[in-house]
Amino acid sequence: MESPSNARYDVATYPPQLKSVPIARRRVTRLVADWGHLEFAADAALVTSELVTNALLHGCLKDRLFRLEVILTGTVLRIAVTDPKGERRPSLRADAGEDQFGRGLAIVQALAACWDVEELTVGKTVWAELDLGVEL
Repeated sequence: MESPSNARYDVATYPPQLKSVPIARRRVTRLVADWGHLEFAADAALVTSELVTNALLHGCLKDRLFRLEVILTGTVLRIAVTDPKGERRPSLRADAGEDQFGRGLAIVQALAACWDVEELTVGKTVWAELDLGVEL
């Protein structure tokens, strides 16, 4: 993703604790609204919740922070979560039926224009991009 001069960027780290999910979600909601795209704040918050929850459940280690990056470039909002467990790649699961869990990436796929996993030397980054459609 290229970075034109009008790009917006934010990064924060969080402890691997459940309370980090609503904190991260509120941060992204505020950023998206502050950056002039209030109508996409709910979708961005839901994508954030799913990516952060997946990191907590499958990618975090005790006492190792995870990172949340939010980047607005033109009409694309990228939400990226980096965790220390690169060997635990997320994948889209078949219909979860009556299961309580397993729908996170299906929700991300439904809301995002695209999503993927980037392998790192240590850990991985799972990102999703929302197409905001209009540039401010």
